[in-house]
Amino acid sequence: MKKILVVDDDKAMGEMCRELLKSKGYVSDVVTTGKDAIEKASANERYSIVLTDLIMPDLDGIEVLKRVKQQNPHIEVVVMTSYGTVANAVEAMKLGASDYITKPFKRDELIFVIEKIFHMQRLEGEVDRLRTELGEKYTFGNIVGESQKIKKVYDMISNVSNTEANILIQGETGTGKELVARAIHYNSARKDYPFVKMDCAALSETLLESELFGHEKGAFTGATKDRVGRFRTADHGTILLDEIGNISLAVQAKLLRVLQDSEFEAVGGDEPIKVDVRIIAATNADLEGNVEKGLFRRDLFYRLNVIRIFLPALRERTEDIPQLVSHFLSIHNKKNRKAVEGISRDALNKLMTYAWPGNIRELENVIERAVILCKGGMIEPVDIPLYEEKPGIQQYLPGKSLNVLMDQFERQVILNTLELTGGDKEKAIGILQISRASLYNKLNKYNL
Repeated sequence: MKKILVVDDDKAMGEMCRELLKSKGYVSDVVTTGKDAIEKASANERYSIVLTDLIMPDLDGIEVLKRVKQQNPHIEVVVMTSYGTVANAVEAMKLGASDYITKPFKRDELIFVIEKIFHMQRLEGEVDRLRTELGEKYTFGNIVGESQKIKKVYDMISNVSNTEANILIQGETGTGKELVARAIHYNSARKDYPFVKMDCAALSETLLESELFGHEKGAFTGATKDRVGRFRTADHGTILLDEIGNISLAVQAKLLRVLQDSEFEAVGGDEPIKVDVRIIAATNADLEGNVEKGLFRRDLFYRLNVIRIFLPALRERTEDIPQLVSHFLSIHNKKNRKAVEGISRDALNKLMTYAWPGNIRELENVIERAVILCKGGMIEPVDIPLYEEKPGIQQYLPGKSLNVLMDQFERQVILNTLELTGGDKEKAIGILQISRASLYNKLNKYNL
């Protein structure tokens, strides 16, 4: 139970405060000198709040405040003051007092101040709890596997997290690039600041520039108000530029300036904006090949490629599949309020011999679907239809052109993928490795 220490040389005032606090369910102790207050606060009494008078004969409220805060900065101090000493109360606030209350005060005024402080303590505790949970979620324990290839990834994360080096993460779609980026951030000195993700493949050049660097009101049609942008949001933290290979040369030039000078201008602005951001870039593209083709700036590539982490495809570390299956079973049992006990040997063998074009993301989708549809206590082969088992196009028929056959095949592939993902277009985009715009164009084309 949270306790309050009342300090006032006026015994009647101290007892009035005790009775008032008791009537509201609070436990409190009362002392009449500053010296007794210091001794009480240092005697492991676990006070949450010290409510102290400002003017006392031995140690005044300012001195009590200073010493209590020296002993335990987490104890909140409220100063009681008369009308003529409000200036001293302001000084107390500067020294770390949480609030002050002017005598004579109404009973409700004191309770309001106390409850406000306890409310703030609850919020701060919740923030700390969530931050701890978030940090735990993205520690090494959430990157599952014991294969030699994934152990190399663990080692790289451990070695680079607490540095300021820019990171380039390369791997196929669905291999866990974002998970690795978050693990690096939450194991770094920047962990208490924002982690911001930007999908560079999802937006046009103009919109991407605005999202990254912000814009000023009136900078372009539709810019009805100022926008901060992802880089300013990530100040002192980390930004993940996902699918970095998709950005235009113009945006690349602006990004290069951020890397070189830690500054940029918002779209439509002319004032340089300084930021302190660590950049992690991720891609499934061959950036070096794009450099040779003139599609990606060489100087930007070298700036991003200080440390490179290669993520293996799931087909290259199939020995991790049993552990991954167990991990996803636990997650999706809880998420979907199910109690699937495990997976049969035949079903696991089926997973172990599949090529996994969508990598870990596809495996998770398959396990989630199996958990939801499984009728028994164990996942069986019938519960895990895989992409390669889906029917393809009909056998070639004379008189059909190659273009028609290719359209039929493409339509069937899209249908199969949407069925596999339960209609989730975002997951389908990852498996098919196409842009959002491309998928929607094809859905329209084939009337899907």
